Amino acid sequence: MSALFKNGWTAAAAIVALAAGACSAAAFPEPAQDAAKAGAKGQATAVFAGGCFWGVEAVFKHVKGVTRATSGYSGGAAKTANYEMVGSGSTGHAEAVEVVYDPSQITYGQLLRVFFSVAHDPTQLNRQGPDVGTQYRSAIFFASPEQQRVAQAYVEQLQAAKTFSKPIVTQVAALQAFYPAEAYHQDYLARHPESMYIVINDLPKLAQLRVQFPDLYSAR
Repeated sequence: MSALFKNGWTAAAAIVALAAGACSAAAFPEPAQDAAKAGAKGQATAVFAGGCFWGVEAVFKHVKGVTRATSGYSGGAAKTANYEMVGSGSTGHAEAVEVVYDPSQITYGQLLRVFFSVAHDPTQLNRQGPDVGTQYRSAIFFASPEQQRVAQAYVEQLQAAKTFSKPIVTQVAALQAFYPAEAYHQDYLARHPESMYIVINDLPKLAQLRVQFPDLYSAR
């Protein structure tokens, strides 16, 4: 994402890919297994990786029940948790987003549904759209046995239902640590809505969120 397009991608090719992803995510199933909604207001955390963190962060910031979404790095060591080193693809980190949410308003399974349907394409291995490398892999970093159970069950459910025409390659791994990214990466979409990278790759995700999940969408 340091350049507008990598490896020869064009604007037309990116738009075609986004359209294909939108079609594959139509009529997205609800999780058959999920954590129950909490009876009282509280705070829980989920960590997802789905390519460039700008768009993933923006999607979750517009989900009702989410109180904070932070771009960062997960999967590697603290000493390599910076943009320049992660960008080399050799640190083990993925660009990730820490989602803090109120489990009395939204469940972990509902967050997974958004993650798989509009936040990214879980069938792309070690890339996402124009961005290529293990740092752009699809991953769920679970913070508890319950999150692991719900995440693995949902992946199996989507595979069995043939929701996507290609296999899901999402990694489900234990969360070791999350490291916030540099300040200039936070709220990037909101601060740079005119960027062509954002216009082509990320604004369509917000549009899909609003259309597919009107009950979950927040205009904030």
